[in-house]
Amino acid sequence: MDNWEAQIHDLEIRIGYFFKDKELFRQALTHKSFVNEQLIKREISYERLEYLGDAVLDLIASEDLMDTYPEMAEGDLTKARAQIVCEPALANSARQLNLGQYFRLGKGEARSGGHDRVSILADVTEAIIGAIYRDSGLLAAKDFVTKFVLFESAKREWFLDSKSTIQEFVIKNGLGHLRYELESVSGPEHDKVFSIDLYLDGMKLSNGSGRSKKNAEQKAALIALESGLLKWGDGDSADKKY
Repeated sequence: MDNWEAQIHDLEIRIGYFFKDKELFRQALTHKSFVNEQLIKREISYERLEYLGDAVLDLIASEDLMDTYPEMAEGDLTKARAQIVCEPALANSARQLNLGQYFRLGKGEARSGGHDRVSILADVTEAIIGAIYRDSGLLAAKDFVTKFVLFESAKREWFLDSKSTIQEFVIKNGLGHLRYELESVSGPEHDKVFSIDLYLDGMKLSNGSGRSKKNAEQKAALIALESGLLKWGDGDSADKKY
């Protein structure tokens, strides 16, 4: 067993799933940049498995949301699913598994930081879902998704549309004007971290950070909501809370 084969066996242990068809797992962990460098043995990249995994993940996430939020309208379910399966969420799942140390990249892609690039981490996660589905079917894929992609209800709220929730509440209760302001940007060019401050009529409510401005804004909105903003109204004011 060579070093990479030993590594992917270790990953099977980490995810708690052992492939019957090992080639599917190898394919799921192989980026097209690696394939393009092979002059003799032609490998197959994860792109087709990623395509399949994306569809399987949508199905599993949709069913989970319907079960978890039986009263949620179709439009809100769609928004929630989009946030749960977005690239940053999938990349976060991949980082929890340290997937970056397992997949194969071309030398140039690796040198440019590909092993921790959000888009590639998300793609590999979907490719693994597709590979498990091909290897053992929907139940096995659902088990992986439930363990490593979906989150318990409290954590899932991070990905729901907190910006819309807080905006609707502020307007309904006449609390003033919300403003999101970029506080800082850190990290390398390929993997930036954005820090966003949220203000209500000039008063800073919260700060959130994320891999994109949109996700940082969502986090800032959620932090403000969790801090007690939804208790305002009925005569209360922002000055009373803060």
